[in-house]
Amino acid sequence: MQATHDLARKVSLLIMDVDGVLTDGTIFITASGEELKGFNTLDGHGLKMLQSTGVKLAIITGRAAACVEARARGLGIDYYYAGIHDKRAAFLELIGKAGVDASQCAYVGDDVVDLPVMCRVGMAIAVPEAPSIVRKNAHYVTGNSGGRGAIRETCELIMQAQGTFDGLMAGYLS
Repeated sequence: MQATHDLARKVSLLIMDVDGVLTDGTIFITASGEELKGFNTLDGHGLKMLQSTGVKLAIITGRAAACVEARARGLGIDYYYAGIHDKRAAFLELIGKAGVDASQCAYVGDDVVDLPVMCRVGMAIAVPEAPSIVRKNAHYVTGNSGGRGAIRETCELIMQAQGTFDGLMAGYLS
């Protein structure tokens, strides 16, 4: 666990996939073609708490869906890349815009399309439903499933490693 905390301590940018990470991977498509997805409010609040500590947030997703854009906007996600087929290129652009080194980034993914970024960041994280090759290339595999608290777990892990978690919790407990 210490090695995990050492990696998490360095994170200044948390990057996430969407389907299977921020959601459980289920996509509902209406007759008119609109996509609907379910997001976990615990994950959302975890992201808000993490962001309040100074860690920036980003999404790189292969699909472009209005509901995801609305969720990202509502959460105040700092960087949003949608409809991305080359996540590696988007990642390189992102770290340039964010002014961070790859070693300062954590990435949460769930499938092989996430590996080009996971293999370049300082902390690669997978959800338990990810294929074995993705889990094998992760520094950490969450106990919680995608769309069911994996992001909240990740946020709390980073905050605990960076020493900001207890201070935030004190604000809720006082």
